[in-house]
Formats: sequence, C-alpha cells, structure tokens
Amino acid sequence: MIRIALDVMGGDKAPEETKAGALLFAEEIKKSKKHVHLVLIGTENDLKDLENHPLKSYFSIEIARDYLPMDIKPTDALRRKESSMYVGAQLLRDKKVDAFVSAGNTGALLACATLVVGRIPGIDRPALAVPIPSLNGFTVLIDGGANAEIRPDYLPQFAAMGIEYAKILGKRFPKVGLLNVGTEENKGTVMQKMAYALLKQRFDNTFYGNVEGNDIALGTVDVVVTDGFTGNVALKTMEGVAKLISHILKQEAKKSIDGVLGALLFSRVLKKLKKNLDPRTYGGTFFLGVDGIVVKAHGNSDRIAIKNALNVALKGVEGGLNENLKKELEGWK
Repeated sequence: MIRIALDVMGGDKAPEETKAGALLFAEEIKKSKKHVHLVLIGTENDLKDLENHPLKSYFSIEIARDYLPMDIKPTDALRRKESSMYVGAQLLRDKKVDAFVSAGNTGALLACATLVVGRIPGIDRPALAVPIPSLNGFTVLIDGGANAEIRPDYLPQFAAMGIEYAKILGKRFPKVGLLNVGTEENKGTVMQKMAYALLKQRFDNTFYGNVEGNDIALGTVDVVVTDGFTGNVALKTMEGVAKLISHILKQEAKKSIDGVLGALLFSRVLKKLKKNLDPRTYGGTFFLGVDGIVVKAHGNSDRIAIKNALNVALKGVEGGLNENLKKELEGWK
C-alpha cells in the first residue's frame, strides 16, 4: 500500500480546493483499483466535513493544530511544529507515508524537507525539478527556485537528480545541458566555466554542453541545470509567454468572422496547446535530494492541479525515484 500525505492547509486556495483535489484523486484511485491511501493533514474544523465522506475508505485524517501562512519565513516554519506542513514532514521522515505533497510556502517546505526529513547522502542541497513542455516532449529544468546561490559542485548533483526524474517521465537516456549565455565552452562566469568542467568530467557522454534559454522549449537536451535564481526567472518568463499566447489567440479570434471560423476549425489543436501550456497539467514538482518523495504544488493550485500533484508523487514512488538516485550516487564514491 502506497501512502501519500497531503497538506490540506497549504496554498492560496486551501483548504477547499485542496480537499476537492484530494477527492478527485481518490476517485481516480477507486477506478484504477491501485493500492494507494491518502493521509489528509489539516485542522479539525477544516476536515470535519470529510469524516463521513463516501470515499472515506481511500483516505484517513491526521489532525494538526496549526497551519502556516503563505508569507511565513522558513525559520519560523521550523518552530511551528504543530503545523500541517511540519506534521507531514515528520510522517515522511518516520516512514509512515511514502510521499508528501504541499502547495504551501516554497521556502518553508524546503526547510521542512531538508531539516526534518533530511537529505540523501551525497546531496548538499535539494533542488526543484520542473518539467517544461518542449518540442521533444518535455525538458526537466533544475533548479527551478530552491537555491538562489550555489557552488559549481552542486550542479553535477542537480544533473544526477534531473536525470533520474527524466527517466521516471519516460526518457531512456537523458542528455544534460548547462544553462548559459552561449553554447561555446568558454562562455559565462567563472561559476559556469567551473560547472562545465565538473559536468563534463562526471557525465562524459551524457553531458551535451552549454545550452541557451531557447533550448529549454526546443528540447535540445532532456535536462537543463542551473542555479535556482536563473531557473526561476526562466520558468516564470515561460509561464508569462504561455499566458500571452493564449490571450492573443482569444483576442484575435474575436476580431473577425475569419478569426471565429479559424478558431472553430482549429479548436482541437488549440485545446491541446492550452493543455500543454497549462501549468496545472504537471501539478507539482519534486524537491529532489530529500530522503523521501516531497512534491511542491503551485501556491495558486486549484483542485485539478492538486490532483495532478498527487499523481506526480505517486509516479515518484512507483518509479523508485529516490532509490535510483541513491544507487547513482553510490557509484560516485
């Protein structure tokens, strides 16, 4: 039985949308007949309405006395040990659940994941791995925002984590690229040049070399490694472009009969485009490097995004993500 804990109180739309997402996931589990059980963590008042729910056999309730606001400081999150997020991290640390999902504050979740759950031996800093739609299916961007400042020797660790995630998502032999301002080996700052040498030494045939920002969406490589500051800027830029494209298409379709007819003719294509660009499709991203499956859902997640984040966690457990990463790191010694 796979057990997945959900921080019901985390996120801008919690707890109602979070609970609704959990119930959608429970419906999927019921239909699939998989051996999966949800552990919903929240305050007594907010979970009271689920006590006699028809899907109750697919989830249990874990009462927490506190929950964390979205603007909390990571250091404060570690002090509030009765919060739903802290309780979820403890359950994962104690192996009472196999994965933990939260849409709460990113810094707080990173702190709880790192200092409560703990790191995998050989990993200095956990990182956010984000799958980005590309011409080659997807590209895993790591780090997506967990570590604003890093050392060059962190990037081979990020690459190893990204490779294992890409394999979980279906890439058999993932290629790795280092995000830079040019493709030549001598491009970038001292940090990028040092990271390039370390990646080339560690991954040999797997390392493609430097890639530029446009290569993320082109799918030139399967995994793009960078620091969390740069990665987060790239990620938010792409999200903005996706919204811009969607907005322009809607506006242009309304301007003329030709636009309306064109929209009708290409409605299936447009729906597929919207789905591919919708961040809810992926639902959540892994905090890789933590000694347990931790999934960060977007702070603005609705029920669809929460359901998909739970599916991301399930994939990580079923695919043995952490076990495979530990084996890879063992080979580095």
